[in-house]
Amino acid sequence: MDEKLRHTFHERVPQEPFAAKFGLQLLEIEDGYSKVQMQFRPDMENLFGAAHGGAMFALIDEAFETASNSHGTLSVALNMNVTYIASPQPGSTLTAEAREVSLTRKTASYDIKVRDDKGSLIATCMALVYRKGQPLPFD
Repeated sequence: MDEKLRHTFHERVPQEPFAAKFGLQLLEIEDGYSKVQMQFRPDMENLFGAAHGGAMFALIDEAFETASNSHGTLSVALNMNVTYIASPQPGSTLTAEAREVSLTRKTASYDIKVRDDKGSLIATCMALVYRKGQPLPFD
């Protein structure tokens, strides 16, 4: 991966308002790969005290967004199929890893897994992007 682009992602993700709202932290990024972390906080709970699906989706989507745009080509989501497997414990650290499964000129697909700080699988996602063929607006 281009070092300048890697640096730009690490610089811009903390400035993204939505990422800041959820405390999303980009840990690693490579071509077709991203690792993002989030602390599961009480304000992310649903009515029943479990993790809200929207909070989990935010973590998954950030890993997807960064991995799918890591090649320097603007990519937009076409489809995301999330399976919630377990609810994390309050206060746990959650990590989403997005790995590219296939890459073509127009599309790319990603396997995304969320694990807690004990290594337990919390959620999985298969996701598909459309690659617009345009450079990233900040590249």
